[in-house]
Amino acid sequence: MKTDIEIANAYQPKPITKIAKKLGIANTNLELYGKYKAKISSIESNKHGKLILVTSTNPTPFGEGKTTMSIGINDALNKLGYQSVVALREPSLGPVFGIKGGATGGGFAQVVPMEDINLHFTGDIHAITACNNLLCAAIDNHLFQGNELNLNPEKITFKRCLDINDRALRSITVSQSKNEHPRHEGFNISVASEIMAIICLAKDIDDLKERLSNILIGYTYDDKPIFARDLHIEGALTILLKDAIKPNLVQTLEGNPAIIHGGPFANIAHGCNSLIATKLALSLSDYVVTEAGFGADLGAEKFFDIKCRLGNLTPDCIVINTTIRSLKYNGGCSKEDLKKEDLSYLENGISNLQVHIENMAKYSPNIIVCLNHFATDTKQEVAFVENYVHQMGYPFAISKAHTEGSKGATDLAKKIVAICNRPSHFKFLYDLEKPITEKINIISTEIYHAQKVNYEDGVLDEIDNLVKLGYNNLPICIAKTQYSISDDPHKLGYPKGHEVTVREVRLCSGAGFIVVLMGNIMTMPGLSKTPAYMNMDIDANGKITGLF
Repeated sequence: MKTDIEIANAYQPKPITKIAKKLGIANTNLELYGKYKAKISSIESNKHGKLILVTSTNPTPFGEGKTTMSIGINDALNKLGYQSVVALREPSLGPVFGIKGGATGGGFAQVVPMEDINLHFTGDIHAITACNNLLCAAIDNHLFQGNELNLNPEKITFKRCLDINDRALRSITVSQSKNEHPRHEGFNISVASEIMAIICLAKDIDDLKERLSNILIGYTYDDKPIFARDLHIEGALTILLKDAIKPNLVQTLEGNPAIIHGGPFANIAHGCNSLIATKLALSLSDYVVTEAGFGADLGAEKFFDIKCRLGNLTPDCIVINTTIRSLKYNGGCSKEDLKKEDLSYLENGISNLQVHIENMAKYSPNIIVCLNHFATDTKQEVAFVENYVHQMGYPFAISKAHTEGSKGATDLAKKIVAICNRPSHFKFLYDLEKPITEKINIISTEIYHAQKVNYEDGVLDEIDNLVKLGYNNLPICIAKTQYSISDDPHKLGYPKGHEVTVREVRLCSGAGFIVVLMGNIMTMPGLSKTPAYMNMDIDANGKITGLF
């Protein structure tokens, strides 16, 4: 079979103005980035589409195709005659050049132009990086110029960022020149920056500026909080994001609209595309298909308890995407043997699907399980999963969108439409008014199924400090491994009786949530021994190979 980039390059995209016309967007509301990409400026519409969330079981290191599934569903809905838009996150260069690859779908369910989207796209993440680092430069300049705010260099909480996996930047020393203030520092990857979270949760440019002004940058020597607004920098920060806040319009291989905007990771951030993009899509279509990063324990929980809460969104259908290889991996199968038929691994790993179904049912009964079909899946394996889902009392579908495009997801799309016609009975997992530790405990016991939550030294003191500052009523954004419902990547399947450990809490006062770091999760990933970049090349004619 051809590679993803070969399939994408074999298609001739339509001018983006024609894609916009499908949604009723006039050319005057487009800012063109060449022939096939555009930013959408503010528009008004009276539609209010149905919201479909695609989530997943815990993945293998290679991902399980949520984006491919989302694109396939969108194409199938359009093929059935509905006005549908897929709303996705922007890919980060970290995974693109690391192990996972890009995030534009796969096979015959892709968004294009895939090279542009996977690389620099319209420059949104670069703008976020520049905005983040301008604030950092302003902090250090303030220290150098006399430190009028009495800011304690040892209590600066805002970090620099870069959109590349670079473990060497996790812990560094800055300001070592003469007459400066040397201090310990570290980088986050750009998609873990609070600036990324802010642009994904802001309602408009005024809300964006307000959120930027509210970023906590550190504390004084007498422990008083200092915010970005104290540096009088929020206007400049907003200027850097004036274009990045606008959603991006592209298309699928089948010429259907796709809005791609924002790209926070779910294992270290809140894992959803921008609220502006999702609401725009809902105002333009009958159905909006979106996805939340990694497994449902991370992406879906944050989508519901952070994004839906803030944006007053109600999901109409939850699609739990799974694969045979993911379930076998959760059953103890090695990465090398995932393509081999072995029902014993599948029988052991099916519990991971069970826990995600049980978890999602705590939010809404409108659930469907979809198997993302691979050529190596056997009839016996597929039948086992289908029977298991039916025994749990939920609908099941197989998607072959990767190999067949919209045709391979038509049955799934029909079942989704039927589910969307039912009341969703959606509810949040916890009330914001509960204490911070109680909210952490609810997520840990209800979603991670932990027996106990442990706190490392000093963490409870920091939580008490956040309460004193008036931030008790914020939602929780937990950063942990994506490979397990626990905080240990080796506890696969459906672990029970385990404990989770909170090692740090970070206030994102601009974004409006509290980040809770569990286990050994890092906010600056590293590269593997054989990164994806080793297989990439470009020839004299500009043809790219190895990008996937």
